[in-house]
Amino acid sequence: MALIYIIEDDDSIREIEEFALMNAGHKVLGFNCAKDFYQKIEDVIPDLCLIDIMLPDQNGNEIVRHLRRKADTKKLPIIMVTAKASELDLVKGIEDGADDYIKKPFSVMELISRVKALLRRTSSDEVKELCLDGLIVNNAKHEVSIDGKPVELTYKEYKLLSLFIVNRGIVLTREIIMDEVWGTDYAGETRTIDMHVKTLRRKLGAYGSRIKTIRNVGYVIE
Repeated sequence: MALIYIIEDDDSIREIEEFALMNAGHKVLGFNCAKDFYQKIEDVIPDLCLIDIMLPDQNGNEIVRHLRRKADTKKLPIIMVTAKASELDLVKGIEDGADDYIKKPFSVMELISRVKALLRRTSSDEVKELCLDGLIVNNAKHEVSIDGKPVELTYKEYKLLSLFIVNRGIVLTREIIMDEVWGTDYAGETRTIDMHVKTLRRKLGAYGSRIKTIRNVGYVIE
């Protein structure tokens, strides 16, 4: 059972989300504004947050950026819920630090599937450190660095990078990436992979160019 916070000002949508997630076995608390959410998270940090973008007192993207700046919520799993469906809006949400997104309208099964996939935490990899020249992935500390300088990645970006490095030189199909990073029951569109790879490349600087796109197949890191 996970503790999930929902920040959604539409009462009907929030109630559907709460009901669905509680029926899936989770403990859920709902908030209709950022202010109430901030007060509660100071006392108890949840296992996951569902954050709507359009809120009355603060934009959802601003909430995500605020959470990512704080040490205690830096790695908090976050799913953004948005009625905005353009690629620019979705990329912006990921760049701000969201791990995933759900577009309105969505099905209850999709919601549960996305939450389950993001909550799926595996134990630390047996290999404590992965290296690609000056790029280091420290699984013990869950940190990434390039030439000794830290690189801030979201949970999904971290999982993607680890998967690529473990399989360096091997082309990974989209199906494999979806299975390993999002889970076999992930119901989203595969273009979310492209958006996460795009932000990962940008954050890795020169190393980002080593992640190659294999047209109509997937990706490989060289």
